[in-house]
Amino acid sequence: MAQGSDNNDSSYTKSPSPGNKQGSSDDVRKVMRREKNRIAAQKSRMRQTQKADNLHLESENLERENAALRKEVKRLTEEAKRLSTALSNHEPLCTGLSGAHHGAFHQHISVPHYPL
Repeated sequence: MAQGSDNNDSSYTKSPSPGNKQGSSDDVRKVMRREKNRIAAQKSRMRQTQKADNLHLESENLERENAALRKEVKRLTEEAKRLSTALSNHEPLCTGLSGAHHGAFHQHISVPHYPL
């Protein structure tokens, strides 16, 4: 039989005897290191959760902003169509005018201003 292959040999135990101060000190250090590691892992998970929450809030805010911008684009597109129609309706009235006076007669068209 090979040397050290006997699993029942008490001289090969991993934990030191209770009277051994060096072993006790090592155990305390292991426990302290595990506790520090546990706390660090917990903090890391909390940071990850906070980061995910922040990204979720930012995503919701961007979705709302995007919806508002799409609504504004729709409003402006409708306004552009309305103004284009008004201009098309007005152009036949101005076709007989000479080029020198043409710009002066368009000053009477009022364009409504919409606040943003």
